[in-house]
Amino acid sequence: MHTIYKFVSGPMVWVAFGIFICGGLYRIFTLLTLARQKESFIFSYMSLKYSLRSLLHWSLPFGATNMRKNPVMTMVTFTFHFCVLITPLFLLAHVLLIEESWGISWWTLPGWLSDLMTLGVLAGCLYFLCRRLFLAQVKFVTSASDYWLLVIVAAPFVTGFLAYHQWFAYPAIMILHVVCGEIMLIAIPFTRLSHMLFAPFTRAYLGSEFGGVRQAKDW
Repeated sequence: MHTIYKFVSGPMVWVAFGIFICGGLYRIFTLLTLARQKESFIFSYMSLKYSLRSLLHWSLPFGATNMRKNPVMTMVTFTFHFCVLITPLFLLAHVLLIEESWGISWWTLPGWLSDLMTLGVLAGCLYFLCRRLFLAQVKFVTSASDYWLLVIVAAPFVTGFLAYHQWFAYPAIMILHVVCGEIMLIAIPFTRLSHMLFAPFTRAYLGSEFGGVRQAKDW
């Protein structure tokens, strides 16, 4: 068990980060290249001013009209994404591992808050699952891969929660937690999770088109 843990928390971490970084850069490069080839005029009206304006409004809860029309979805979505990004970065155990490996550290979340944010992620996954199961308009565009993505996102948080509280077989849960985190990293560039990479470009494009061409707001 110790040998397996050393492998998944050593070489496999580097492999996962390598695939995530290289895959992410490849997808972004492909997106920009395809846009230039098919719609070269897009880059002619790209505006930093309107791009940032759009990014700002869509980054604020209820900053867009559609968000205000769907308050529950807005609150769940913002809470979910905030917790998904912040919890792993500021979790005490993760920061200690980074400090041990590279000698750098930063502020960490208290244990109770880490637990609360982890539960926030899982509650968000459950909410999105229910939407896909019971809302006709969402169910219509849902495929099997969408359910698997919810599992991929939830798994590192479930196993991390269990490992933190040392429930069940701790060594096995810890190995599973590391593997689930690596699977999620690897999946990001090649699945719908890639929206985290493409979102800034999408908002920049729409903001520039609406602000610079249509002289209108995109929120």
